[in-house]
Amino acid sequence: MAGHHHDVLHKDPALTKYAALNTNRFRYFRWNNRTAKLSFIYVVAIPVALGVLAFKTDGKYEFRGKRRGDIISEY
Repeated sequence: MAGHHHDVLHKDPALTKYAALNTNRFRYFRWNNRTAKLSFIYVVAIPVALGVLAFKTDGKYEFRGKRRGDIISEY
């Protein structure tokens, strides 16, 4: 039956090391310029840009109730 022979295949040491590093990634994390910039971009800059874009185009486009040839912008 399946599951009785656990060590039939040899484990790749590089993959085992990578798996251990990936599960313990929080222990090796350090703040530096690169991680601070990336964190700022993903946590602050992108949501702010999407929010500004959403508020600027709020109500501008109407996709429902249009016929062929009608424009989708309301103003």
